[in-house]
Amino acid sequence: MGCAATTSNGMKKILIVTGIFPPDIGGPASYAANIGPVLGKDYEIELITYSHVWRYDGDKKFGFKIARVWKKWPWFLRNLLYALKVIFSARKCDTILTLSTINGGLPALWAKRLFKKPVIVRIAGDYAWQVAAEKGLTNLGIDEFQTSKKTGRIGRLFRMQVKVCRQADLVIVPSEYLSGLVNGWGVDKNKIRVVYNGIDSLDSSLSKEDARNKIGVHGNIILSVGRLVPWKGFRMLIKIMPQLVAINQFFRLVIVGSGPDMEILKTMAANLGLGQKVFLAGAKTQEELKQFLAAADIFVLNTGYEGFSHQILEVMSAGVPVVTTNAGGNTEVIKQGENGFMIRYNDEFNLVEAVKTLWEDKDLQNQFVENGKKTAEKFKIEKMADETKQIFDKFLIPNS
Repeated sequence: MGCAATTSNGMKKILIVTGIFPPDIGGPASYAANIGPVLGKDYEIELITYSHVWRYDGDKKFGFKIARVWKKWPWFLRNLLYALKVIFSARKCDTILTLSTINGGLPALWAKRLFKKPVIVRIAGDYAWQVAAEKGLTNLGIDEFQTSKKTGRIGRLFRMQVKVCRQADLVIVPSEYLSGLVNGWGVDKNKIRVVYNGIDSLDSSLSKEDARNKIGVHGNIILSVGRLVPWKGFRMLIKIMPQLVAINQFFRLVIVGSGPDMEILKTMAANLGLGQKVFLAGAKTQEELKQFLAAADIFVLNTGYEGFSHQILEVMSAGVPVVTTNAGGNTEVIKQGENGFMIRYNDEFNLVEAVKTLWEDKDLQNQFVENGKKTAEKFKIEKMADETKQIFDKFLIPNS
């Protein structure tokens, strides 16, 4: 598999390359924080990340070396330092796990060529499409985007991520949906491994009343959580609030998250006269999110894209009934009418009807809660970590 780099204590070494890591929040940060300590039981781990903080005292709890590249450095300098750190550290490792297809993936490939190190890429979506959608450069959904003509910066990003995945030794994805998408990039299916996301339970001992007091919102709460970007469908949720308030005057829409659409959503709510009906709570920690989930009656994720939603699983673990879309990996979690409702993305009529039906049928709410908790039990962090470790064992331990 390449040049041996076994450490003085006899352990093989894995280099993890990521774009974000705690205290920053997001999928790659959570994944790296969960998987690093598990792999660290049998392998020496080093992690390289971009960071909004210069130093973080919480790094000590992870038990492995963490190198941070400050995001406040000028663009060229921070990316150069990041790439050099990856290449330098790769010399002394046995394999590289990159959670970034561009900034981490490209220097990982350079290290692969220079030092003959195997590279494993873990991806959770199409980065080129996400950039294009966020900047308003495409109105296409992720599936239509795959076969569309791509030019300029978006075309370059798409070609780079495809190159990284094709040249990697293995690609890990969190859903069968993404396995098909990556296979469509020309990546050999034999090189793709599906390892579903794992979650910690976000169940809380708080009563609804106590939770609502803590978050400062009273009424029957419809909760949605995610980065405030166009494809998450928050604009539609605000648009339908007058219809939902006509069904139940005590409905309140609470959106947890931050992102570029914040001001647009605030303006929409104000223009519709929903100042006391819509609450944009901003980003919250996992502990704070527990309070919002404890306060919620219904969770709605009107998303145009999900590689595989750990958010839905966390909501299910907290005992909140789910309404979402049939986008991406959601169909691998939701069984229609059994543990949740699925509708089409931005389907205004059926979105309202789904919320109305669920709100008026308490037995159905209880069914979704009970079956949702059973579903969440199948997706534990320990299972994800064990399956990922098995992949590395086959790479690094002979005859494993």
